Amino acid sequence: MSRNAAAPGTVAAPDRPGRIRLLLSRLYVQCLLAVLAGVVVGSLWPSFGAELKPLGDGFVALVRMMIAPIIFCTVVHGIAAMSDRRAVGRVSLKALVYFEILTTIALVIGLVVVNVVRPGSGLHVDVSTLSTDSLPAEATQAHESFADFILSTIPDTLVSALTGEEILPVLLVAVLFGFGLQASGEAGASIAAGVEKLSTVLFRLIRWIMRLAPIGAFGSMAFTIGNYGLGTLRHLALLVGSFWLTALFFVLVVLGGVMRMGGLRLLPFLRYIKEELLIVLGTSSTEPVLPRMMAKLEHAGASKPVVGITLPAGYSFNLDGTAIYLTMGSVFLAQAVGVDLSLTQQLTMLAVMLLTSKGAAGVTGSGFVALAATLSAVPHVPVAALALIFGIDRFMSEARALTSLVGNGVATLAVARWEGQLDEARTRAVLRGDLPFNPDDTAADDLVPEEPAGSPREPVPAVG
Repeated sequence: MSRNAAAPGTVAAPDRPGRIRLLLSRLYVQCLLAVLAGVVVGSLWPSFGAELKPLGDGFVALVRMMIAPIIFCTVVHGIAAMSDRRAVGRVSLKALVYFEILTTIALVIGLVVVNVVRPGSGLHVDVSTLSTDSLPAEATQAHESFADFILSTIPDTLVSALTGEEILPVLLVAVLFGFGLQASGEAGASIAAGVEKLSTVLFRLIRWIMRLAPIGAFGSMAFTIGNYGLGTLRHLALLVGSFWLTALFFVLVVLGGVMRMGGLRLLPFLRYIKEELLIVLGTSSTEPVLPRMMAKLEHAGASKPVVGITLPAGYSFNLDGTAIYLTMGSVFLAQAVGVDLSLTQQLTMLAVMLLTSKGAAGVTGSGFVALAATLSAVPHVPVAALALIFGIDRFMSEARALTSLVGNGVATLAVARWEGQLDEARTRAVLRGDLPFNPDDTAADDLVPEEPAGSPREPVPAVG
């Protein structure tokens, strides 16, 4: 008998090298290792780590290139397949109501925590010593009004929406085009079929691009640590720590409560999107995972139109992490420079933040720009005070992005259930791991609805 052959009646030991190779082939493991490697490189060789920024920027740019056409195809085909046109308006209204409620809760939680912890007390910063020279240009320029923000959602041409960097114009054009196809009879049906086939190709491309996620996460994390250094955290550790803990509280308690109201649990959902969470942790941006989140939420039982409308809209209207950051950041700066804000002044700032938080896209640094817009609109705290937290903003950017990503995923499931467009039996099976997500089958199976999206899906029996 061969030495390697198992004796009769015995169980062969598992092939350990094979298990390791299988583990290393998983995207979330690759991203986790890349993030850790980025921290090590940035700490040991700061100048080299800072030079790796193009790796992260290049990956984000590749994904951003695909976002507009993917959103367009997904929303257009979903609406064209709907039998009830009013359902689109109903989904949009429910999503906006949900967004406003959760954003307000996030703002209030941040406001309470920063007033209790008071991380800026005792700094006694002299405002005259502060300068805006070190701040990015977009943080000190004039910020658009709410009316300008609404008008900016209307693109110059139908095609220019697909070539811009904003999500809302794409969503507007896609909704209008979807209604146009729905009302055009046979001609519209043939174009909708072509759009469906195009989406299959686009998701195949995004699957290939996502293989570069570990490289992007490594470059972004090495840049963050190398450029800013872990030492900067020591000076404002109380603010950074309290912000991360507040974001964690919001996710576990508030978003966990929303999931429980729908008969679901948060932790299985977090395990389900662990790859996306690690990519966001590495890149500090939610944009790279938007296509995969759309695919995963559809795979989890939410209908295509609800996912196509709610998730992209949430990237501009439901930034829970940014909402927490705005209240904590603004009151911290007031405490640091010795400005005693009354309750009325803080509530006024909160009302302004309900507007300024809506213009922040899911990209790195957008929360900092939104904070600058808030301070410009409410002149209680000088804009120059932003220089105090500019160096540590990147360390809070990860928490903002992670919180907003989870918040938008939970929002999509909640709105789908509210609309009766969530296959709850399938959702539970997916979150249990009985129906694993396979990106290889995404373009062919999960992103092509087998029935009109205007009516609830037939439940899929739970496995096991």
